[in-house]
Amino acid sequence: MPAHQTRRWFIQSSSLLFTSVLLSLTACEKLENTPQFNSIDISGAPYGKDFRFQDTEGQWRMLADYRGKTVLLFFGFTQCPDVCPTALARAAAVHQLLGKKAKNLQVLFATLDPERDTPAIIKAYVKGFDPSFIGLRTSVEDTKTQASNFKVFYEKVALKDSAIGYTIDHTALSYVFDPNGQLRLAVRDSLTAQQLAQDIQLLLEGK
Repeated sequence: MPAHQTRRWFIQSSSLLFTSVLLSLTACEKLENTPQFNSIDISGAPYGKDFRFQDTEGQWRMLADYRGKTVLLFFGFTQCPDVCPTALARAAAVHQLLGKKAKNLQVLFATLDPERDTPAIIKAYVKGFDPSFIGLRTSVEDTKTQASNFKVFYEKVALKDSAIGYTIDHTALSYVFDPNGQLRLAVRDSLTAQQLAQDIQLLLEGK
């Protein structure tokens, strides 16, 4: 396995292990009252309380701006070869599966590569998946802070003999907030659009 793929596997596995530990600490209390999600239920997690980014129009955005909607947040970068386009394509499929209820879902894509991902590039990228998707960015230093707030691990990996110079290995989880602004789910990249749509439907029903 190439070195950058090994690092990616380690980063994703570490994130899942951290989440699993949190789950086990509260599993007994939540067993009878928690709906059965396909995603990882991280309700009550001590992280991911809020975020602060600029959208592609330059307006600062926080979680409160989307209160009343279920929010799907993914950290990635536009030159990502696999995980990011797959996650956004799945989100677009979920949007279609929800039908009329899709208006109550907001998909957000936060770049981990603000050096290359300009507002114009991010906007064109996310709108290519669905016109309702919103791209977000901030400074290089603040990106580290925002990612850390969600236990998102990432690092640059140099690419030899490549025009793009480097890629980024990063956590592949998506995060879902309920309409009350509470972080509820961590979504594995292996989850299908149908499974994710079922989870979001439960949150929209107030579960």
